[in-house]
Amino acid sequence: MGMYTKSKKMSDNISIKAGQVSLEGNISVPEGSKGIILFAHGSGSSRLSPRNRFVAEELNKKGIATLLFDLLTPDEEEVDLQTAHLRFDIGLLARRLVDTTDWILKSPDLASLNIGYFGASTGGAAALVAASERPKVVKAVVSRGGRPDLAGRSLVDVKCPTLLIVGGYDEPVIELNKQALSLLKSEKKLVIIPGATHLFEERGKLEEVAHYACDWFLKYLTEGKMK
Repeated sequence: MGMYTKSKKMSDNISIKAGQVSLEGNISVPEGSKGIILFAHGSGSSRLSPRNRFVAEELNKKGIATLLFDLLTPDEEEVDLQTAHLRFDIGLLARRLVDTTDWILKSPDLASLNIGYFGASTGGAAALVAASERPKVVKAVVSRGGRPDLAGRSLVDVKCPTLLIVGGYDEPVIELNKQALSLLKSEKKLVIIPGATHLFEERGKLEEVAHYACDWFLKYLTEGKMK
């Protein structure tokens, strides 16, 4: 397991080259990081999502680095606000996540860190598709209120341990997650948090999400890199 010895703050802004575009991100790398989690948002959200930033801060407290970044450029976000179609373009979102993963692997300061994905909403599907395309690199995936069903046939190619977290009141999404769970061949788990709706806005529910995510990543990021 590689460790990164420098320390950065969540406010550290970076620009990531992803194919033909540049994506804006915020990176936080605690001293002695055990790995790095790339956040894939969805459904009109961005790297500024307060829910994802909360989870990222909890991961940082556990010594895990985080990278929150925009999967769409500012121009694309403007288009998506009008049409809402890019947020459901799982292929596009997954390619951006793969490109960002490759960017991490080429970074001298970050390449030694084990990589995990945290996906929310449609970002959950993008995370699973990207994980299926980088099976020797991605160590673990966590999906929060995600749509893993949108990953389609890529689900059977996911090799890494996958945790699906859904709110107990989010009944349609629970069923979609159960369907996706049945297709996953890797180590997998579905956690349904009682009393939580889709965005986990109820008191203490997002803390539960962060607790499960931290435990999952700590368990699987601390294992040696896959060859």
